Amino acid sequence: MKSNIRTIAVAALAAPLLINAITPEGMLAAPRRDVAQANPSADFAIYTNTNYSFEDQEATTVWQQLDLKSGAFSTWSTDSNITEVVFVGPTNTSILYINSTNEAGDGGISLYTADATRLSDAKLAASLPAPFSGLKAVATKSGDIHFLLSTLAYPNGTAYNEELAETPASTARIYTDIYVRHWDTYLTPQRYAVFGGTLKRGNGTYSLAGELTNYVTGKCNATCAESPVQPFGGSGDYDISPDGSQVLYLTKNIDLPLANFTSSQIYWVPFSGGANDSIPINPIGATPGAEGASASPTFSKDGSKIAYFQMNGIYYESDRNIIYVANADPNNLNVMSVAGDWDRSPDVLAWSNDGSVLYVAAPDLGRERVFPVPVDAAPDYKPRNITNEGVPAGMQVLANGQVLISDSKIWSSRDIYTVNSEGNVTNVYFQANLVDDELAGLGPEDVSEFYFSSNSTEINLQSWIIYPANFSADKTYPLAFLVHGGPQGGFYNSWSARWNYKVWADQGYVVIAPNPTASSGWGQNLTDAVAAHWGDYPYWDLVYAWDYVNENLPYVDTSRGISAGASFGGYMNNWFQGHEMGRRFKALVTHDGVTNSLADYATEELWFINHDEGGIFTSPNETSTYYRWNPILYYENWATPHFVVHNDLDYRLPVSEGIMLFNMLQVKGVPSKFLNFPDENHWVLDRENSRVWHREIFKWINYYSGLSNATSPY
Repeated sequence: MKSNIRTIAVAALAAPLLINAITPEGMLAAPRRDVAQANPSADFAIYTNTNYSFEDQEATTVWQQLDLKSGAFSTWSTDSNITEVVFVGPTNTSILYINSTNEAGDGGISLYTADATRLSDAKLAASLPAPFSGLKAVATKSGDIHFLLSTLAYPNGTAYNEELAETPASTARIYTDIYVRHWDTYLTPQRYAVFGGTLKRGNGTYSLAGELTNYVTGKCNATCAESPVQPFGGSGDYDISPDGSQVLYLTKNIDLPLANFTSSQIYWVPFSGGANDSIPINPIGATPGAEGASASPTFSKDGSKIAYFQMNGIYYESDRNIIYVANADPNNLNVMSVAGDWDRSPDVLAWSNDGSVLYVAAPDLGRERVFPVPVDAAPDYKPRNITNEGVPAGMQVLANGQVLISDSKIWSSRDIYTVNSEGNVTNVYFQANLVDDELAGLGPEDVSEFYFSSNSTEINLQSWIIYPANFSADKTYPLAFLVHGGPQGGFYNSWSARWNYKVWADQGYVVIAPNPTASSGWGQNLTDAVAAHWGDYPYWDLVYAWDYVNENLPYVDTSRGISAGASFGGYMNNWFQGHEMGRRFKALVTHDGVTNSLADYATEELWFINHDEGGIFTSPNETSTYYRWNPILYYENWATPHFVVHNDLDYRLPVSEGIMLFNMLQVKGVPSKFLNFPDENHWVLDRENSRVWHREIFKWINYYSGLSNATSPY
């Protein structure tokens, strides 16, 4: 494959300079590749590749294989029922995989064992009566396989299967505690749980021995344990030791109300035990300061150590993640922080083969970089990055000690390469922008960045610039000014199928994507500073970013600019609307943003609101941030044409916020349009819906920026 990449790159250089713009349809239909997963001997890796056809309105998924020796690619399987694969068993090509159906056809799944080189000889190992997922598995000394899966469970601990569940006579829901709903789902008595099982080996085949064990359900106090932690938790919330004797799982703190605190804990349990045998390894008070959210419990490759992340703040979801290492012995945990003063917040980790180093990925200066950190690193140790551009979707330490990276960049939806511990790239196997027709012509030359000063912080702030196809600095292009969500988070050098900078740019804009106060990757102080300051610090940073563009980038026509943002970015566009910044744009776009901050308690995660508003909601007055930073206070100034998106399943910011915004704009006579998806949450994920989302927003902004010849934005 490496030679193919070189050939394609040379051909691109020899091609005419005219580059095709990437369209929303092209971006949405382009292949979406999962993380490359190597076999134990690092001979090859496999991953899924999903394409979408707008003509057929159907997605097609195949498994592809990458030869890590030659770089050659091939199709590994076209069976879309294979949803997850784990390398486990007596050889380096032995696998266990999930088939998304079972013999009964009742909504359950099946487990199959096979040799990855002879998939047609796969053998059924177990048929399970629920939609389990999140497979992890290891081989024991006896040759058996111990595995973990997760799914919803009834309060009695048995797995829940919606297809087999009885339909109640009434649809009533009754709650006596807050946390009625979360993200896009109303909470029910069922909670997610981690289950373990054994596949007994005999005569070259495997079969399920006994029943599955639920390690989570029934661990209760103020609330009950749940793992993976919803809505985004997955198999990274639990782990099994390499010898199959121990299990770790993560759950919200069962001693505290779910909606009010971020605190979560990691439990250790013997594989042969159950929920009542679970022991917390990081209870509040055990490690000084560590009371907040935990993440990524991971055994070392010899099973002797446990690594994980934990925040200090018990109300704060964006506090700094600190690395911790403990002994995998509940009687002698000896929890120690690693590089404890490092002013970055890592969120991905992997052990080195010898257990002496942790490879972690952390936001850093607009990228997410990989850093090797010695497990005995002193508090003042400053890790050095071994990757630069991009944001990793996953990384795996190979048998030879190199790290297999699957990442994305603004110009490429998936790059696959290896890097050594010194930061030398040893192999580049794949770059989507050099292979996929939809991404043809995209490259690092499409992107640059600048730093600017603001009145809110002593450090300079960063912004991305993304250029349109066939950009010329001798021409001018209208400004597309994007504001990121969070507010804690950032615009990074990564591909997105939702807010894709290049798709916006290729409408004919220069995209400016600043990282103001609240952004992650420039030190925790910048991230923290937004609390109780939604309407001033980041606002003024964005004003200064606009000023910099206006004064220093002659190819950007700010007089024809538009602004758009989602979530906090939507709030900020609502804030713009009532302030001087709103008059600098020809049109605004708010996707699922806050309109009335006095209604913030309609959300689900109260810890977030309590932290970012500087306290719990009390009687509103002019000293309250709920009141002070409320966009509707400045309703009399609203004048800029405004496109509003809000979805019915958004329980983070209820749809009433978007309807209120649209109603107020309409009553005031401000040109406005409302787009609603009844089946989408805070994000628009369905490709057909996303196509409409792009079409309607671009119709609106292109009219007001003058890029289209349309006679109306409607």
